[in-house]
Amino acid sequence: MYDNVKIPFSLMNQAIYILESIDISNYSDTFLADYYDLLQNLRRKKDSLHLHEAYAGIINAKDDDSRHFARMRYLQLKRDIKGDF
Repeated sequence: MYDNVKIPFSLMNQAIYILESIDISNYSDTFLADYYDLLQNLRRKKDSLHLHEAYAGIINAKDDDSRHFARMRYLQLKRDIKGDF
């Protein structure tokens, strides 16, 4: 029905926190697959939003020094998220 829905960032963080806090040791494999898929997608979306914000810092930088700092921050964050060492 709907492909995309906007929710507040704080609500997404709260959902991730609650999902991470649930004791899932007694659930079926089917439930666990859905649980881990949901949690992974929420975390991926959160990471994507952080990258977008960091990239906006590059675009909106006021001078070359702040643009360079913002770019280094963005690249470090991207490395951390992607797992590239």
